[in-house]
Amino acid sequence: MFLTRVFGRTLFAAARSEASAAGAAASSSSTTYKHNPLEEFFDTTRSPDDDKPVVYGRSWKAPELRLKSWDDLNKLWYVLLKEKNMLMTQRQMLHAQNLRFPNPERIPKVRKSMCRIKQVLTERAIEEADPRRSAEMKRMINAL
Repeated sequence: MFLTRVFGRTLFAAARSEASAAGAAASSSSTTYKHNPLEEFFDTTRSPDDDKPVVYGRSWKAPELRLKSWDDLNKLWYVLLKEKNMLMTQRQMLHAQNLRFPNPERIPKVRKSMCRIKQVLTERAIEEADPRRSAEMKRMINAL
């Protein structure tokens, strides 16, 4: 627990300091901004001191997902996975600092969307006429 707090605070502080240093460098000169991969796990666009609550969207509905192609659903799956990882990291970091996680309802929305994507992909795999292709599709879905 202690190590999680120490490493978590260090990583969060490093991501913030690099982001602020890069932002200052970008505004003072015309150098290119080097992307820090750790920033993807933190919602750095919003200040914790903001009073106005942010309203986030709803989860994806199954009929909407049925209209999308296999590739679009796979891309959306990984976008949602990245969002889920970012939210879980942020929740863990704030919990380690004894702070409240803002908008906890976002996590169930992402999970529901991910479950619905799996449902739609499974429906497509079951409807597949070729048994080999159907089995391959089911293996891919189960690996998600």
